[in-house]
Amino acid sequence: MTLESLLPLILFALVSTITPGGATTLATASGAHFGFRRSIPVMAGFSLGLGSMAGAAAAGLGSLLLAFPALQIAMKTLGTLYLLWLALRIGRSGQPNSAGGMAKPTSFAAGVWMLWHNPKGWAVTVGAAASFAMLASGPLALAMLLGLTFSLMAAFSLSLWCALGQLLARMLRAQWQWRALNLVLALLLVVSIISLWSD
Repeated sequence: MTLESLLPLILFALVSTITPGGATTLATASGAHFGFRRSIPVMAGFSLGLGSMAGAAAAGLGSLLLAFPALQIAMKTLGTLYLLWLALRIGRSGQPNSAGGMAKPTSFAAGVWMLWHNPKGWAVTVGAAASFAMLASGPLALAMLLGLTFSLMAAFSLSLWCALGQLLARMLRAQWQWRALNLVLALLLVVSIISLWSD
């Protein structure tokens, strides 16, 4: 297997993970409020969550989950409720280290949980498993390849978004600026919910 043969998969995973969505919005918010180092657990949770989802999709679990409409609706509902709760938490927070600031960053487990309840993520990883099956000798090798690729690309992409959040935090001085940023991030998170329900 050459780098040239892997390049389409790498680009697919990069585009899938770097485009704005729920995870990128949360990485930006976490970087702004807690800095890069304290945001590593949630970014690792997102990355491992997506990588394990890609591996499971390659092994056949994704197709099984997507075959049951009732399960998809349940996943969408749980994912929507969680994202709305996070949006409310971000939107109501103030400047970091203030009485109205978020108390602690989102955890590793919450990052994994959020990714596994995202039917769009399942659809993307199932599509990747179908599109890039020829790169591996069997389902196990494909699961490892997709899992590693999606994890690494997600870690890279989320690191950029988190660093952007940290950069924004350095530019904001006034309480009203933080309120405006938090409101914009909360609204972006709510908007990302639309992608959960669009087919």
